[in-house]
Amino acid sequence: MFLRFALIAVVLLVAVLALGYVGGLLTPQRLTAQRLVNQLQANAGVFPGYRRNHAKGVCVAGYFDSNGQAQPYSAAEVFAAGRTPVVGRFAVPGGNPYAPDSSVPIRSMALRFTQANGQQWRTGMNSMPVFPVATPQAFFEQLQAQQPDPSTHKPNPAKLGAFFAAHPETAAFLAWVKTAKPSASYATESYWSLNAFEFVDANGERHAVRWRMVSEASDAAIGSSDPDYLDADLAQRLAQNPQRWRLIVTLANPGDPTNDATKAWPADRREIDAGTLVLTSTEPQESGECRDINYDPTVLPHGIEISDDPLLPARSAAYATSYLRRTSEEAHLPGTAAAANKPEAK
Repeated sequence: MFLRFALIAVVLLVAVLALGYVGGLLTPQRLTAQRLVNQLQANAGVFPGYRRNHAKGVCVAGYFDSNGQAQPYSAAEVFAAGRTPVVGRFAVPGGNPYAPDSSVPIRSMALRFTQANGQQWRTGMNSMPVFPVATPQAFFEQLQAQQPDPSTHKPNPAKLGAFFAAHPETAAFLAWVKTAKPSASYATESYWSLNAFEFVDANGERHAVRWRMVSEASDAAIGSSDPDYLDADLAQRLAQNPQRWRLIVTLANPGDPTNDATKAWPADRREIDAGTLVLTSTEPQESGECRDINYDPTVLPHGIEISDDPLLPARSAAYATSYLRRTSEEAHLPGTAAAANKPEAK
């Protein structure tokens, strides 16, 4: 009997230690999702019920029309010729849901494809061709360097300069951002996956890929002094016509980096036009279907898998932490009791 209780005690102790390690309690200097999200909050503040990054956004819905051209490379049902429903979200980077749309030059597109077999493909993309850093630790250090100084309420230029000097891999992003300007429309932007993934075909062969959504909008948006002009522009466009993007999949050559989102692949890589994303409607994020979706990019159907990019598991963990925080806060916000009981969209 004593040995039995001793064994139970050992099992419980191991479980507690494991939880402590995962949560960072036993190794406080280890980078965890909690520390990442805490730093996002330190930079932007806490806005209960909102995402800790890309807090300002709008829900959209529509479908993806596959032309079947990607099917030889991936067994995912979404690439078979036909239509797959989509629930998405456009957003502006940052944790402040009240920031002006012109505050940053980057836009984001998140999508959830729901296949007929129930499997889902979730993806979060940004309107830039490369990411600033290649690892979660470097991203955390970048956030630390960007934390506003209490006296000026702006990042300390010396800290930012020191960070970029210590991280030469940011050069490609810095070159892009020097010429980037805040666009006046979500619809005129193209969006990159940034991270690499792997398509797995029906024979089990793997193909390293990246993708991007290329806008078909031909007319340039007109700027506005309204701090929330992006939502208004999108609603106006959708009231007139559905908005379309081409899904372009890029296949890597042997030796192309799949674990470094700061490095673009050469322009001569083979590309596949996999079909058309068609968005037909928009709703406010407070009441739209996208509100309860965690756009975790590691939620993938059979036929798509993550690569060795270290940013992907870090994104997944941070998204989950953000989701748990904002949904627990919604239960305490005025007028959201019913919303708090709404089941999570898997």
